[in-house]
Amino acid sequence: MHVFRLRGNFETLDIYSAALFELGARGLEEKPGEVWAYFPERIELPFPGEWQELPDTDWLEAYKRDLKPVRAGPFVVLAPWHTWEGPEKRIVIEPGMAFGTGHHETTRMALETLAERVEPGMRVLDLGTGSGILAIGAALLGAEALGIDIDPAVIPQAIENARRNQVKVQFQVGSLDEAYDPLAETAPQAPLAQPVPTPLVQGPFDLVVANLYAELHTYFAQKYRGLFGICGTLILTGILAEREGIVKSALEAAGFGLLARRQEGEWVCLTYAAR
Repeated sequence: MHVFRLRGNFETLDIYSAALFELGARGLEEKPGEVWAYFPERIELPFPGEWQELPDTDWLEAYKRDLKPVRAGPFVVLAPWHTWEGPEKRIVIEPGMAFGTGHHETTRMALETLAERVEPGMRVLDLGTGSGILAIGAALLGAEALGIDIDPAVIPQAIENARRNQVKVQFQVGSLDEAYDPLAETAPQAPLAQPVPTPLVQGPFDLVVANLYAELHTYFAQKYRGLFGICGTLILTGILAEREGIVKSALEAAGFGLLARRQEGEWVCLTYAAR
């Protein structure tokens, strides 16, 4: 097993996380002053860091040992090998290629906010679903959840995570501009066909949660507004505090009113009402 060592921590190197998994990383581990990305073989990476080789038998056990359960509001996020006896709602996520194991501040804050805002029967959209953790959390609270992501590689894992948690969640590949059914390409009547495009994600939704980054939130501000009927709740996370201002300006211009703000470390989660 090979380790690519980057200077920093999960917070400062978060922008690299999804790309590292897409390029074949099997896991990320935070060390004092460093983040270690585990790969089965060395590859060319467009990031500043250095390679180190480890015995194959050591890395996975160390990774499992150091990955702890995470509490987030009424939830606890667990890996399949964890045990838990508390009263929290369990979300079991297989750490892997999809971003979202509950260990990052942005995911924890989004789960905490979902628990405060979701009511049974709501229709919830999880934009940038990754591992599916936020859509699964909404479903455990009684919502009808849809998760979408631009990366087709994460959808099978999100589907498996929903199955593991015994909730029904629909997942699609795409963005607010276009989405398609990930199961269409396996339809028996068209085995060689490409996934079938469908129109813009169809609202209205009672609640939308988006764990993206500040610039994408500003880009989607007007499109967020179109996802709701008369009113709705919008939860935005993945925002560095230093970029909070541009998000607030865009959302206010799009007709949203700020309901709540929470901050953990350098990350902010904003909750809006569509007016």
